[in-house]
Amino acid sequence: MKILPYLMLLFTIVSCQSQTKELSLKPKPGKAVAVFAEGCFWCSEHVFEAVYGVDEAISGYTGGTTKNPSYHQVGANQTGHAEAIAVFYDPKKVSFAQLVDAFFASQDPTTPNQQGPDVGSSYRSIAFYGNLDEKKIINDKIAVLTAAKVFAMPIVTEVKPVSAFYEAEDYHQDYVKHNPNQGYVKGVSIPRFNQFKKTYKGKLK
Repeated sequence: MKILPYLMLLFTIVSCQSQTKELSLKPKPGKAVAVFAEGCFWCSEHVFEAVYGVDEAISGYTGGTTKNPSYHQVGANQTGHAEAIAVFYDPKKVSFAQLVDAFFASQDPTTPNQQGPDVGSSYRSIAFYGNLDEKKIINDKIAVLTAAKVFAMPIVTEVKPVSAFYEAEDYHQDYVKHNPNQGYVKGVSIPRFNQFKKTYKGKLK
């Protein structure tokens, strides 16, 4: 058996399996969408899907330039993207400002390119805005938290306009729900979620 053709075929199969696709961020009528990056998207998805008024949170990649990146490319810090979530919600039940509250209550926004045990630019903190009103809400929240000295160190969260969002591979979606006994989930995701529930003042499901 010729090894080279076999390896090329294997590479092609793996590459196809790791393909991601751009997710439409256009919400249904009467709904809205917000995008956040705050470290591991397994944790973030679990957090935001517990917030009252959130219909769905989808894990993905955004903030960079590479089209259709794979999990391994993003994790290797080759794309400029961060692990992120697209939060589809009902603005009649929860406001963008309340989601920003949840964003800051569920992470440490003072650690550049790091969230807990995860290190690298793909784990940086970013709050994305879809319009100038949302940008003001984010910046006002940062100002309030800074003035109140809620965090011991300066907030390093990036504030950026929403850009192309690539839905992560299927096995990442609802990861905590489907893998409750996985080591990272038990050691990091669940404790982070429990801490969020103590900190967040908004309504949960």
